[in-house]
Amino acid sequence: MTTETLLIELGTEELPPKSLRTLATTFYEHIKLQLDDAKLSYTDIKWYATPRRLAVKVENLIANQADKAIEKRGPAISVAFDSEGNASKAAEGWARSNGITVAEAERLVTDKGEWLLYKTVEQGKHVEQLIPIMVNNAIAKLPVPKPMRWGSGRTQFIRPVHTLTLMYGESIIAGESLNISSNNLVTGHRFHHHGLVAIEHANDYERVMAAAHVVVDYEARKEIISQQIKVAADSIGGIVLPDDELLEEVTSIVEWPVVLVGSFDEDFLNVPAEPLIYSMKDHQKYFPVTDSEGNLLNKFIFVSNVESKDPSQVIKGNEKVIRPRLADAEFFFKTDKKQSLESRLESLDSVMFQKQLGTVKAKSERIASLSEFVATKIGDDAAMAYRAGLLSKTDLMSDMVLEFPQVQGTMGKYYAQHDGEPAAVAQALEDQYRPRFAGDKLPEQTIGCAVAIADKIDTLVGIFGINQAPKGDKDPFALRRAAIGLIRIIVEKDLDLDIADLVGKSVELYQDKLSNDEVIKQVLDFVFGRYRAYYQDQNIAVDVIQSVLANAPSAPLDFDKRIHAVAHFKTLAEAETLAAANKRVGNILVKFKGELFSEFNTDLASENAEIELAKTFIVVKSKVMPLVAIKDYESALTELAALKQAIDNFFDNVMVMADDEKVKTNRLTLLNEIRNSFLAIADISLLQ
Repeated sequence: MTTETLLIELGTEELPPKSLRTLATTFYEHIKLQLDDAKLSYTDIKWYATPRRLAVKVENLIANQADKAIEKRGPAISVAFDSEGNASKAAEGWARSNGITVAEAERLVTDKGEWLLYKTVEQGKHVEQLIPIMVNNAIAKLPVPKPMRWGSGRTQFIRPVHTLTLMYGESIIAGESLNISSNNLVTGHRFHHHGLVAIEHANDYERVMAAAHVVVDYEARKEIISQQIKVAADSIGGIVLPDDELLEEVTSIVEWPVVLVGSFDEDFLNVPAEPLIYSMKDHQKYFPVTDSEGNLLNKFIFVSNVESKDPSQVIKGNEKVIRPRLADAEFFFKTDKKQSLESRLESLDSVMFQKQLGTVKAKSERIASLSEFVATKIGDDAAMAYRAGLLSKTDLMSDMVLEFPQVQGTMGKYYAQHDGEPAAVAQALEDQYRPRFAGDKLPEQTIGCAVAIADKIDTLVGIFGINQAPKGDKDPFALRRAAIGLIRIIVEKDLDLDIADLVGKSVELYQDKLSNDEVIKQVLDFVFGRYRAYYQDQNIAVDVIQSVLANAPSAPLDFDKRIHAVAHFKTLAEAETLAAANKRVGNILVKFKGELFSEFNTDLASENAEIELAKTFIVVKSKVMPLVAIKDYESALTELAALKQAIDNFFDNVMVMADDEKVKTNRLTLLNEIRNSFLAIADISLLQ
């Protein structure tokens, strides 16, 4: 069977760097899906992408689809012919739809009856017939939110398209996409190679493109950049701050990466490192460099798309570009220090947090009061927490933060230090936004924890309080991130806080601004909804999470202890039987319409198995309740596991639903007491 390499390349103007990987992989996935659906076998398929092209290469692709036997069953013979043997309209219509006459149809005979049958063989198509269609289908499914037109035509795509290459081995597949006819000509590097490049064979793609100064393999290009950056950093005794997002973006900007090192005046290092770093990364796509202790150096590493004969000129050009950026940061820093954070508090009254909830100043005052409340609960300095909360948003009015929003909080810390604020207050101004993203570090100190918690609770309560809960993927106030951050801080910092208390206090601080009477319940439910993602990231089974959620404990630290206790319990040999028993008891009690006794009555017990279970439970319960009281749930469940044998004997030998109503109620009372002992920790009947 003939096989060859297939090459597909769409040559464009510069594609959006942050979308390049998504465009390339989506294009690849739709080509692959169609090849698989067409049952065209191959040994390997790979995607390529540069700023000016999307490509897919398929190795050892079979040339033809296999022929396909087709059978189409028609009407039953009893329906296909009348009593005189004449074909019915149904039979004639079916035959016509298949391009035959009724007389040409075959018969399908089974033990269930006889039907008309059409049999044929569909000839397999050659790749030259299939690939152009597949390419157009794949292009149509690319995520292009804002298509553009170019030239005088009405064709639309994310960027103007100049070339289309469809090759099977050394043959050009005739086809057209986006008004471009296919050939074997592709563009080389914009500066290093003028004119088009001819691909003689699909196998030559990477080699020919490399000769034209284009590294078409995205992952290979990314690795080249990564390695060159490390070599460059080592050469100046520095360390590059890891940033895979920036590395991805740079990989999507260049076709022929050349890594160089530039420098700037050391005087700029008197400015805090963060705005300098953001200026280099965000504005110029440079990689900042630190020493071994994390101090920023007056060096930067950048990736050029040109291999210059005089690299020093490229370096000088980049140094010239970065200087005014850093000078701006220096100017903002010097200017901002002329005004204290406290003096900026009143200006927050001119900034709206949310039109129904008031200004940022009002939010700061609520955060201050709630921070004080939290600090009191965790035994920290309430006055200092109040001060940190009050100043928490003041750096938003600084020139530096207006220019570099990413450094909010961080600049607050530096300005607070300059103003002579206590160290804990200054640190809290930075800590309030943590964690900023999944895996980010938590606040360093408990004052910072108090402010971070207060800020998140205030936002959650406020937005839910005006009935603007997140819907679908829309979450403009980042409430999901706030809820996860809240759980992380309380659990991982071991803080004894109840979210119900915090939410209640926050509602009180909002006074009459909230219109949703269900705000407390809805905020709690929303936070509970985040537990699943939080614990699944720790490889905790879903049924374990659900068993604790059934109890809805509103203190995250308590929730966490229950989670780990149930996860341990599930590993015990007795767990499966006890979970099933709890489920069975629950089902029985749901159907019971009477009223249980206040406690189990030993005088009504007649069966040895129920007497033994009652005695065993008294001993176990005496150990369990003190453990539950001190929240040692793991030990409590381990003790409850000792009931397994007695419960097994009870269900094997005792008729729970006895004819005598009192005996039945007494037995159900015992089972309910046992079940409630488990429910004091979690609903283990939900364990799988």
